[in-house]
Amino acid sequence: MTNEQLSTTSAWQPLRHGLFRSLWLASIASSIGTWMHEVGAGWLMTSLSASPFMVSLVQVAGAAPMFLLALPAGALADIIDKRRYLLAVQAGMAVIALALALITFADLMSATLLLLFTLAMGIGTALTMPAWSALTPELVPASDLPAAISLSSVGVNVARALGPAIAGIIISLVGPWATFAVNALSFFGVIAVLALWHRTPQQTVLPAERLFGAIRVGWRYARSSRELQRVLVRALAFFLGASAGMSLLPLIVRSELKGSA
Repeated sequence: MTNEQLSTTSAWQPLRHGLFRSLWLASIASSIGTWMHEVGAGWLMTSLSASPFMVSLVQVAGAAPMFLLALPAGALADIIDKRRYLLAVQAGMAVIALALALITFADLMSATLLLLFTLAMGIGTALTMPAWSALTPELVPASDLPAAISLSSVGVNVARALGPAIAGIIISLVGPWATFAVNALSFFGVIAVLALWHRTPQQTVLPAERLFGAIRVGWRYARSSRELQRVLVRALAFFLGASAGMSLLPLIVRSELKGSA
């Protein structure tokens, strides 16, 4: 077998594990739904308000919870059963997305209500991401972990490419409410896989950790790790610039370019 064949086999090896494969596919579908929500919410806001500030607040409402809740969410995911935790959060997000779709379909949506719904979805995403990342080592053996992490990144970028394009088509043909409805349906793949998974609780000889104690440990680590600080500074510098254009893109298309969804 050539080096190229070995590399290809190694890259796709995690998909031989049925649970990882099912969750990977379900997570791609869910991520596509999330990107459809973002496009739908941004476009809908341009119909509800022409203010650049209000349009940009859609992305703020979706992203701010990750900044504020990532640390406590990560600590919480280490304390309680990850499967049950993720099931509860995903079910809650599905209900929120469905309510958003129904209210929008009934033409009862306002700018403030849209921001509140988007904030609620952002909170759900912030609560999900740390637990989801920590779940991967349970799904594949250690030898397949680097490839599994890479495949997870591939899935995120596939969703990032497909979600907005699909949302644009659906908004043009049906309306923004339909993107929220599809997003609600996208959660059920993940819910189904998690519900069918008979997870074996992880055994540990260490005493049970408390939420605020775990947060303090994580904060101390972040303060002491120079490499992590450099990564965070670079990420902050990039996202401050990149997110500005993205947040106003729906308004630019509608008002400046006179374009459609």
